[in-house]
Formats: sequence, structure tokens, C-alpha cells
Amino acid sequence: MNQAIVEKPFHLRDNFAPVTEEVSAEGMQVIGAIPPALNGRLLRNGPNPQTGWSDHWFFGNGMIHGVEFENGRANWYRNRYVRTPLWEDPDANAVETMLDLHKSAANTHVIQHAGRILALEEAHLPWEISPQLDTVGAWDFGGKLNTPMTAHPKVCATNGEMLFFAYGLAPPFLTYHRVSAAGELVQSEVIDVPAATMMHDFNITENHVIWMDLPALWDLEALGGGGLPLRWDPDHGARLGVMPRNGGNTDVVWYDINPCYAYHPVNAFEDGDNIVIDICRYARIGTADDGPAVLNRWVIDTRAGRVSETQLDDRSTEFPRVCDSLVGRKHRYGYMAGLAESAPFGERYIKFDMRDCSSKAVELGAGREGSEAVFVKDPDGTSEDDGWLLSYICDRGTERGEVLILDASTMSEKPVARVLLPARVPMGFHGSWVPF
Repeated sequence: MNQAIVEKPFHLRDNFAPVTEEVSAEGMQVIGAIPPALNGRLLRNGPNPQTGWSDHWFFGNGMIHGVEFENGRANWYRNRYVRTPLWEDPDANAVETMLDLHKSAANTHVIQHAGRILALEEAHLPWEISPQLDTVGAWDFGGKLNTPMTAHPKVCATNGEMLFFAYGLAPPFLTYHRVSAAGELVQSEVIDVPAATMMHDFNITENHVIWMDLPALWDLEALGGGGLPLRWDPDHGARLGVMPRNGGNTDVVWYDINPCYAYHPVNAFEDGDNIVIDICRYARIGTADDGPAVLNRWVIDTRAGRVSETQLDDRSTEFPRVCDSLVGRKHRYGYMAGLAESAPFGERYIKFDMRDCSSKAVELGAGREGSEAVFVKDPDGTSEDDGWLLSYICDRGTERGEVLILDASTMSEKPVARVLLPARVPMGFHGSWVPF
């Protein structure tokens, strides 16, 4: 491919384009005042192809961006590649490496559990990084993990367990894993599903795991062709599988829904005999007319054996978050990015009140583009929404990055603070607040 004469796809242009340097900086300029209660690191992962080219947004090498906050100060900003075998082999075919557990892009999420910070990407093992963002190495839970790990594990705020899964391109197509609060892999279960689907995320409640078996199927005949080898197959059907959190394959009860796709749920919770799931729902993916994701609610009536579906909003929304202590429990508020029509970056942040479906948005303004916002709870707060939204922003006028801090309770247009960074932070995927 002659890259000089091929128009670059969106994921290599503008603020999606990779940055070329790893930067270490201290003493950033702050506009406003950083809340003294913010003590920790804001970490964000995303694809940053080291060669300057990737065939798909999902394929670039993972780069972690981090800012450390302490007692009202921003101590440092750093960005570091996750140095996996794929990073060491820049000419490797990213799709073909899906068959090698270690050859990860490590480019989708970054989380902390049981004292380890893990960079995640759903086709491979997790990769541990240090608090200073240096690569430690692949982590297989002491030799117990022999499948990939989803980029979207769920950590239970009640008992500290981490629940996750793996999908496979060949049987077993779905495997469930449960990790103790101390970081020990204590349960692995194969779950029977009929085909290899791209199961990007899942749902948990206080007592259940809910699988999303949706009609985005891996096409092995297209493996190695360069793009994402997926096909949309409505004949596969769509269904939700409810399983006890400590259960297995024979415990799963499946409920049919209308064909659709969801990369990311907002949250799920139990309401008597019902299970409620708020979701960013696409009508389909992988076709020319996918359309946007819009906020929907599924209610699984476990007694009647059916699912009701309700659209709650008509705006394009993605990258949803709730208060971490309410994952799997009833939430009132959800926070997400309102996406632009031209490319998947945020033009605004929207706070939804799920009690009455009202919302309030903060517009970023012309030339300012945002990625996923992370909700950080105020340790002295008493209400669910007492806290802050933190997000990496690019100001296209200056081509510099910043961390935007918003008051999540008021959603005031005036930021609490802006931390100006010395480098551009490309659009990425997911991140976490890692407290000290």
C-alpha cells in the first residue's frame, strides 16, 4: 500500500493521529484550582501506532497517558508505550496476532486491582505497568489464566472481586473468570455460545452476570486481510444470558432481544425480579449505515421470561460511566460523551438522571475535543453525584492536551480546573482514576 497517495482514515488524522514522543513533564500550568481531595493518577489508554499507520482504529500500539494529582497540585504528566511483543515487532499483522496470547496491542483500557495496574485489550493477556507507567510484563494470574482478558472487567465495590471474561475465535467461544479481592484467579467456567462473536463488554449486578450474545461475528475467512474481520449477521439472533456470579454454564438463562449491538453498558442492577440494564445501543455495526449509539434501557423480567426495550434519548452517546461504587447496583446518574457526527470524539459531556430521564450537558466549545470522562467520587461527599468528571481534552487551536475537571454535581459550564499539558493527547478509549 502506498500510504503517500492513500487518504488517511479518520483514526490517523487530526487528533486521532499518533504522537511521536514519550514525554515526562512537571510543573504544568493550572487554570482554576485542583480540588485537594483529588489524590491519585488519571490514567488513559488508547491506540498510538508506532509506525504512524494502522489498518483500523482498534489496532494501534497501546500508549498510556497519566497525570498525577496530589493535594491540589498536578505533579507530573507522562505518556508511555506499553512495550509488548507487538510493540517490539512493528511490522506484525495485528489481526494475525490475535492467535498469540502474548502479542497484545494493550491499547483499550487501564485499571487497577489488587495492587496491580493492568493495560487491557480483549484478544490477549493483560499487561502490567508500574505507577510511573513503565511496562512490567504480561500477567497471567500466576499461570492460571490461559485465555485472553476482556478490556472491561468489573470490580465489585462490596467484596472487591474482579469479574471478567474472554471470547475466542475458536471454541471455547466464551470463558468466565472470577478473581478474589486479593488478586487470585478462583473460578474459570466455559459458557456455551454458538459462534465467535465480538463480545466487547458485559454486565454485572449484585448477584448476576449478564452476557450479551449479539450478531457481530468474527469472520475467520477474512482473518489477516488487514481490516477488522467482522460480519453483521442478524440471523445469529441477539440474546441476554443471566448467570449467578459464582455459577456456570448450566445456570445461564437466555432471553431473546431485537438484533442490535452494544460496545458499552452504562450499568446494570436488580429491581425485584427484574434486571435493569442501561446501554449505549447501536442498531448494527460493521455496515455503511451503522448510525449512532443512543441511550436505551433493557428490563429483563425473569418471571415472565421476556425483555422490554425502551429508547431513553436520541443523541449520539458513548463511553458511559457511573460512580465506581455503584457498578452492579442501582444508579441514578450516568455520565457519557456526546459524540460529533464527523468522528467518534466528544463535543460535550452529558449527565443523565435516570430517575426521570432528564439531562444536563456541558459543551466543550469550538475546536475542543474530548474522550471518555471518568467520574471521581468526592471522599467527603454525601450524594451519588458529589465528585468530579475528569477527561483528557485536545484544544485544536493550540494542538495541546489538557485535563478538564468538571463539577459532576452541578455540571457547570465553568470548569473547576484545567491542567494544561505539554503535548497533544490523541483521542483514545478508556481510563481509570487510580487513587493513592
